[in-house]
Amino acid sequence: MAIQLGEKASFAGHETFPFRYQWLPKAVHQIEADAGAFLAEDAIVRFGVGKNMVKSIRHWAVLCRVLEESTVARGSRVPVLSVSEFGRRFLGRNGWDPYLEDPGSAWILHWHIASSPIDATTWFWVFSHLPQPEFTKSELVGMLLSLAEQRQWRRVAERSVERDVDCFLGCYVQRKPGRSLSIEDTIECPLTELGLIREYGSKGSYILERGERPTLPDAIIAYMLADYVLRSGSTVATISVDQICNAAGAPGRLLLMTEDSLIPRLERLEDITEGALVFDETAGIRQVMNRPGLKPLKILESHFSGSVNSYHKGGAR
Repeated sequence: MAIQLGEKASFAGHETFPFRYQWLPKAVHQIEADAGAFLAEDAIVRFGVGKNMVKSIRHWAVLCRVLEESTVARGSRVPVLSVSEFGRRFLGRNGWDPYLEDPGSAWILHWHIASSPIDATTWFWVFSHLPQPEFTKSELVGMLLSLAEQRQWRRVAERSVERDVDCFLGCYVQRKPGRSLSIEDTIECPLTELGLIREYGSKGSYILERGERPTLPDAIIAYMLADYVLRSGSTVATISVDQICNAAGAPGRLLLMTEDSLIPRLERLEDITEGALVFDETAGIRQVMNRPGLKPLKILESHFSGSVNSYHKGGAR
């Protein structure tokens, strides 16, 4: 069971802008008020940003699953936008975390983006397939171009991949203050708080940082695993710990967590999910059993409502 790269890929849509704290709530509120907000003549006024940033907000809102595209309206090539159930409950009126203050919220957004092989190819490939933890921008661009050639992805230009890699790094690596950065440019993406990628050594060298993720609540890991099981289309009632830790698109891989750091979290799944996910170790085989009726949003609701106790919300001990 794994989420895999397919026949299509994307290295565009974000207009090179990492998303910012207020973009996703703003997208939800605008579409709640008017489904055509992004196409309105005064869209730049409504969103308070330039034309390219309006496009970027739309891209990120769909990728982060707070907005969803439905069927194309008759006579139009543009899909109809609506607020998803997740978006409504997460960022809507009386939402769970409308200001992205909960420690788990940025992790949820990282999961939604990095588990999308078609719409966020660079994100998915780096966290699922990068052969070594250290890389430079030029090395990453070269590896992605080689991948595009191997898979015969159409219309993949080197400049598009370079811009995509720039945006990818901007999402995770905190930028150092400098004269060339405007006040607007110094606003960081929420994902920089996660500590998943660090710049080191000479300028332009980066490393994927493995760790125990103390800011990551257990319930959010449970949500990711439930979402992974459902999105991968598995009909198998169990999933091995090895798959959870190492399969492409699986939680352990996208969180850069080792098996030793993830096991204690998995052992607490049963309480968090009310028995929908249960860690089992029989005859030396470690696996997680998933029961019928698995509902990822219910797990999130429990987390944000506080019904998952503080021990579970606090992440690893």
